[in-house]
Amino acid sequence: MAEGALRVALLRGVNVGGHRKVPMADLRALCVELGFGDVRSHVQSGNLVFTATGARADVEARLEAGIEARFGFPVDVMVVDAPDWRRLIDQNPLPEAASEAPRHYYVGVLKAPPAPGAAERLEAKGQAGEVVRAVGGVLYLHFPLGAGRSKLGNVDAKVVGSPGTLRNWNTVLALQALIDAVP
Repeated sequence: MAEGALRVALLRGVNVGGHRKVPMADLRALCVELGFGDVRSHVQSGNLVFTATGARADVEARLEAGIEARFGFPVDVMVVDAPDWRRLIDQNPLPEAASEAPRHYYVGVLKAPPAPGAAERLEAKGQAGEVVRAVGGVLYLHFPLGAGRSKLGNVDAKVVGSPGTLRNWNTVLALQALIDAVP
């Protein structure tokens, strides 16, 4: 393993509907150029596992600057240290929803903790039994009819108080498997 902390990085709003294209091979190459080690990606929606030295916020800033320079547009990047990723899984407040409908159960990873009452404000905008919980600076969202049909859509930075991005439970677990596979 390369030196540095093992981390997960999530890119917000890339490779969606043919817009803001960031090929994963190019993103992995950029990470290597930035000095990150053990770089691995998962699917095409901007999910990375790597090792990197420096504070989490510095790693986010380096990756955001590198992406804008390489691809020509800004992208919010959320970086989570591997132990915090495990904690995000372990503290899941709705394990039954995650187990029964992992494609309809999401984790919202934010740059900063959500504003007080953000989960409640989001849930009030929901429909059809949608549930939003905030635990440990992370949002957990259950969309019984699917995220595509939800009025909540992406994490609204104005409501939440911070930029963020959503990943379904299957992706959350797949990223943990990538973490576990790093020697």
